[in-house]
Amino acid sequence: MLRLAALFALLLPQVAAANPCQTVSFEDISFTTCEVGVEEDLRLFHSGPSGVLGSFSAVNSQLAAEGKTLGFAMNAGMYHANRAPVGLLIDQGVEQSELVTAEGPGNFGLLPNGVFCIGERFSVVESRAFAQNPPACRFASQSGPMLVIGGALHPRLIPDSDSTYIRNGVGVSADGRRAVFVISNGRVNFHRFARFFRDALGLPDALYFDGKISRLYAPAIRRNDLGFAMGPIVGTVVNKD
Repeated sequence: MLRLAALFALLLPQVAAANPCQTVSFEDISFTTCEVGVEEDLRLFHSGPSGVLGSFSAVNSQLAAEGKTLGFAMNAGMYHANRAPVGLLIDQGVEQSELVTAEGPGNFGLLPNGVFCIGERFSVVESRAFAQNPPACRFASQSGPMLVIGGALHPRLIPDSDSTYIRNGVGVSADGRRAVFVISNGRVNFHRFARFFRDALGLPDALYFDGKISRLYAPAIRRNDLGFAMGPIVGTVVNKD
């Protein structure tokens, strides 16, 4: 039987151009994946002239001035009650919020955590390695924990953990030319979520974005999740018409 990653490789050339988002099953849990190539216009969004954007509709309203709209989008990192990023945020090459490398409470502080960087290539970089040798990022968002690090699962993920939520995150191919954004459609623990990136998608590095508030906007599959206002948002930008 083909591994799911191999099956994706067979199907992708036929479907990716029409629709970047697909729903698949792994160990009886449904996941929706949205794949982006490095040649596409992928951006992070947080604030506009009137303050924090907070929603997919607000991002689309801002993009309308360019004659653009979101191809797909999801929440892209943890944030405080005022929706300020918990860690690093880079927007159009400008640092908006500082990198955090200290261990701390909660999922973000479960080291190693990491940074998703959009530059000439996509990368997911462990935060302390990022601090020592920062890559050039047009956009970047820090979150945590890391899920997969160089092909290995985060060492503190528990296989039979009963902490299960809807979760979302991003994984990056070894050559940095593909980023795959994933949201679970059922409740999963960290270990299973990480294994989906490594074992089903074959991605060597992956980063957790968030849980409970995880949301996806994917008009091609008629999905627009509603909920509380968000902090950082990541999405592709396409022509409106």
